[in-house]
Amino acid sequence: MLAQASARRSEAAVHSMTPDAPGSDDELFRAAEAWIADDPDPTTRAELRALIDAGDAAALAERFAGPMEFGTAGLRGLLGAGPARMNLATISRAAAGLARQLIADLPDARQRGVLVGRDGRRMSPELARRTAEILAGHGVRVHWLEHPSPTPLCAFAHRHLRSAAAAVVTASHNPPEYNGFKVYGLAGDQIVPPQDHRVAELMVAAGPVAELPRAEFDAAVAADLVHLAGPEVEGAYLGALDLQCVGVQPPPAEPTIVLTALHGVGARLVEAALRRRGMTRLVQVAEQAEPDGEFPTVRFPNPEEPGALDLALRYGRDAKADLVLANDPDTDRLCVAVADAASESGFRVLTGNEVGVLLADWLLTRRAENGTLPERPFVATTIVSTTMLQRIAAAHGATCAETLTGFKWIWEAALAHDPTGESFVFGFEEALGYCVGTVVRDKDGIGAAQAVAECAAASMARGRTLLDRLDELTREHGAHVTRQVSTVLPGLDGKAKMAAVLARMRAEPPEHIAGVAVARARDLGGPDAEASGLPRSDVLTWWLADGTRLILRPSGTEPKLKSYIEAREPVAADETVAAAVARANARVDTLAQWIAQAVSGGGNGR
Repeated sequence: MLAQASARRSEAAVHSMTPDAPGSDDELFRAAEAWIADDPDPTTRAELRALIDAGDAAALAERFAGPMEFGTAGLRGLLGAGPARMNLATISRAAAGLARQLIADLPDARQRGVLVGRDGRRMSPELARRTAEILAGHGVRVHWLEHPSPTPLCAFAHRHLRSAAAAVVTASHNPPEYNGFKVYGLAGDQIVPPQDHRVAELMVAAGPVAELPRAEFDAAVAADLVHLAGPEVEGAYLGALDLQCVGVQPPPAEPTIVLTALHGVGARLVEAALRRRGMTRLVQVAEQAEPDGEFPTVRFPNPEEPGALDLALRYGRDAKADLVLANDPDTDRLCVAVADAASESGFRVLTGNEVGVLLADWLLTRRAENGTLPERPFVATTIVSTTMLQRIAAAHGATCAETLTGFKWIWEAALAHDPTGESFVFGFEEALGYCVGTVVRDKDGIGAAQAVAECAAASMARGRTLLDRLDELTREHGAHVTRQVSTVLPGLDGKAKMAAVLARMRAEPPEHIAGVAVARARDLGGPDAEASGLPRSDVLTWWLADGTRLILRPSGTEPKLKSYIEAREPVAADETVAAAVARANARVDTLAQWIAQAVSGGGNGR
């Protein structure tokens, strides 16, 4: 059986797991013809045929640039034809690779089975059904969630049913044109190397799609190879969330909360989870409450994106709400906006880092008060998230770990700290992902919504708000101002540009950044990874003489080159929090300008 926890695994995504991308145009067109001959989907066959007939070698090159890679959150990419796209052929091979890895490495894999779930995106029903059919064709029992479901529910159901793995068809918060394939291992966390490498190797070796073992869905149900998981799973999940809550019931004060699912799958369960904790003053954004893979009211269904919360904030103003809680389409992320009369919109939208430190402080404090804090409390975040968590953890006597980006690494670190997982209190990443307790070994926007609501209720009972608590934490630990600066670089040219920027930074490392000396640098793509105890990854970090930190990395789920800036300023006893925040913001502004110029080729600060 593959080990699920190792502190020294390689993060490198699986590259070159299929034959090299076609070189000449003739090879490219022959590869497209071969794909058509083995493609089970008439829609993607027609897509390639049209490109061949049009002689569009550039479009074909993007679709045949190479295999999809297991990155930060499994396989994820644009829907369409070819090995570099999400389609029935790609997911058939992925499901076959997973089935064969499990059968080879886990003696009772067929009996334990695989939980298969999906979100509400384009092609999710078809891709999930094909996953189930391929697994069943290999004799692996399938636990099938009949309706589109939140990813955290799928992750919980996998452990609840004691299955060998879970496969969830989802692209989380990506645009409508995307879909993906997320895999959880035996321990309930996302697969990491070497398991993802092994699945990828077997995916490539699976052979032609037409020759893969496949059991037709209805026949597999009749043969009990596909077992329909009933509503009891949802009840068990909500009950488990209740048990890990730390707020009192009924709440000492009850905030009015606007909820939006952003056309995703979480509206019903988020509302149910909050009502179970005594939160009854809830308002759903009706236009966004039902799953819709076209996402008609938002351009980009990511609550971090400009404009995504406009409708929810309008609801919040109309309802005179205290909070607006927005989940992404698969409900593993949570965005929080707090009523703020000083804001033009009437609300202040908190960053993922701000929500992360609020929840960490709330959970560590309350669990210490009610006697449920573990003997060796453990919290974790990623290297691109705020360092304030380290100070909060130290104040509470908790161990704090920093991991690579992605919740798979947070839970791997948690299981390395304590193989039972019971010491885990909280983990978060700045991209609005939070894990409260041990019910789900991944991001959980439902459990996080409960915790935020209870924290807000406790603050209200003291005549305070979450913004007041943030100010208190800032006075105690310093103003930590963070910002992400992203450059979108789509297509093959985009990948080449990202690689060129990183190569240039490595070849000519900056000695000064925005006029400030570089005090220390780290390249996780080389020996620095071993020295830091982190897996190798394409991440560059610079710590400046004034204490500012800058990180540069390519996104693992989107065609973006991302930079993360953090500046810390202490708050003097005789000054306002706003003054310290303004000083830190000024430093962040300067670095944001520098990195934008550096990424565009304007120099590297030497």
